Amino acid sequence: MYAISLGDDGAELCPLEPWQAEEFLAHLDRGREFIGQHNGLPDVVTDLESSRAFLQAYADKAAADAGRLYGIRTDGRLVGAVLLRKMDVEQGTAEAGCWLEPSAVGRGLVTRAVRAVIDWAVEERGVHRVEWWVSVGNEPSIAVARRLGMTRDGVLRESYLYRGKRHDEEIWSVLAPQWRAGRPAS
Repeated sequence: MYAISLGDDGAELCPLEPWQAEEFLAHLDRGREFIGQHNGLPDVVTDLESSRAFLQAYADKAAADAGRLYGIRTDGRLVGAVLLRKMDVEQGTAEAGCWLEPSAVGRGLVTRAVRAVIDWAVEERGVHRVEWWVSVGNEPSIAVARRLGMTRDGVLRESYLYRGKRHDEEIWSVLAPQWRAGRPAS
């Protein structure tokens, strides 16, 4: 297995695979209520079987070059994830997303991890547009989009039914030329 360092604090980004279903479920259990505030994953992954199925779905997406799922680890412990929920290389589009358990919040982990994933999508896979869909009430996720230099494209009013309530969603994006221009010089 490989890992990409996310900085000097021991944080790493690495693939999540079906054989890690038990660890993935334990991670979600630690953050279930917190993650579930804006993300439906805790309602989908509820036991070992559903954990394995979720990870297998992303393994299948990776094999089809249609998405990716990466774990964020600190000191070897899984504390969150970033993903390319959708990726269409032919069209040059992708949608990124994330979550963290409460113990990992406020350390810049998501911003650093998403930056690595966008770099890969743009430079290795030729993606032209990366989107970030977020509930208007999810201020931390909106802050990530801002820190990544994304542009707010608009709001889809009451477009997302979540736990019985309709939510507005903001769509943010960054285009490959903007991404390249906004990266710090190496």
